[in-house]
Amino acid sequence: MELILKQDVDNLGFKDDVVNVKNGYGRNFLIPQGFAELATPSAKKVLAETLKQRAYKEQKHIDEAKKQAEKLNNVDVKITAKAGAGDKLFGSITNADLAEALSKEGVEIEKKYISIAGGNIKRLGQYEATLRFHREVVTTYTFDVVSEA
Repeated sequence: MELILKQDVDNLGFKDDVVNVKNGYGRNFLIPQGFAELATPSAKKVLAETLKQRAYKEQKHIDEAKKQAEKLNNVDVKITAKAGAGDKLFGSITNADLAEALSKEGVEIEKKYISIAGGNIKRLGQYEATLRFHREVVTTYTFDVVSEA
């Protein structure tokens, strides 16, 4: 079944992408939830026209996202947390904590666009996260988790 996505769907595609999915997934989940619509010939023509009109505005968004990504080169984030014996943290560090630390440094990004390898961090050390500023601007960022003094 061919569908046009109305919004970003994790592990499937971005808004205005034309995707092929199994009939049940499209008919029972994507369409009723408002995530997609059928990709009829007329809907594809409307989509093509919309994408042409949006191309110029999209370039501005891409340039802005690249500027945000460039800011990361100068930012060194150290997240402090309470730690016990063996470098094990009390609690964990999540993408929300990284988003908060980055916003303090002047780089604004929503937590849903941050993906930390392995999910939550439960030990001290250096870690990598994937930050998506735009569908075409994805960067890898390295940060440290250090113990409170």
